[in-house]
Amino acid sequence: MVVIVMGVTGAGKTTIGRALAESLGWEFHDGDNLHSEASKRKMRKGIALDDGDRAPWLRAIRKLIEAMLLEGHDGVVACSALKQSYRDEIVVDPNAVKVVYLKGSKQVITERLGDRTGHFMNPDLLQSQLDTLEEPCDAIVIDVSAVPEAIVSAIRARLGR
Repeated sequence: MVVIVMGVTGAGKTTIGRALAESLGWEFHDGDNLHSEASKRKMRKGIALDDGDRAPWLRAIRKLIEAMLLEGHDGVVACSALKQSYRDEIVVDPNAVKVVYLKGSKQVITERLGDRTGHFMNPDLLQSQLDTLEEPCDAIVIDVSAVPEAIVSAIRARLGR
């Protein structure tokens, strides 16, 4: 099984994804590592990515997920997956790939972004991500206001793991 942990910047995808993978003994992959250097530069400058920028990134995430499934590796992939069309591309098998949507208020996420250091994503891009976000109707929805341990526990319960 592959679990995609999705949400806007600052929702906790990497923190929760890594903790979930560790608690399950699964591998973890941060989709941010698959962005091109050009895309990372744009985001550092506060320039939102467009679908053209995201297309090669989504293909790379899809290839990663396909390889994990082919090799029989359970894992967690942190990926914003803001639009339904993006999720349609990367959820290669709905029986084997589950989406977890980390949902939070703009206020909570803004506070988290204020505390974050060392990430290439400019916090000013939060609003553009919220504007782009198409909330999934077929995902496990988790409120991000709880502590990470409680979030991971809730995800595991919903996955039956």
